[in-house]
Amino acid sequence: MISNVKIIQLPKILDERGNLSVIEEFKNTPFKIERAYWIYDVPGGEVRGGHAYKKNEEFIVALSGSFDVLLNDGKEEETFYLNRSYYGLYVPNGIWRQIKNFSTNSLALILSSTIYDENDYIRDYEVFKDLRND
Repeated sequence: MISNVKIIQLPKILDERGNLSVIEEFKNTPFKIERAYWIYDVPGGEVRGGHAYKKNEEFIVALSGSFDVLLNDGKEEETFYLNRSYYGLYVPNGIWRQIKNFSTNSLALILSSTIYDENDYIRDYEVFKDLRND
């Protein structure tokens, strides 16, 4: 089991007109939300991610459809299947991530603790492993 990674259940407000869930920084996420982005229209068989962050933390939610989030800390690998809009996956920094097996019309929401910074990315898996084993 990879430490500090966790599934967080979001509040569900049930209503006959349709349900509602909410995400609030520091309440449902352990960080201040600085950026939100979403991944959609992923062609069959494609993989997103394939990197780690030095500083950035993320909270990933399957708003629609489903997908797998593969996480690796340099020693262990764990797969999380996300398919409910009221569950989010907290991913701390220093964890290699890939998102794959997107269902048709899936929509992945990612909330980030930092603004976009290309220098925060570790895009080479061998470099990532070397950094984790220092």
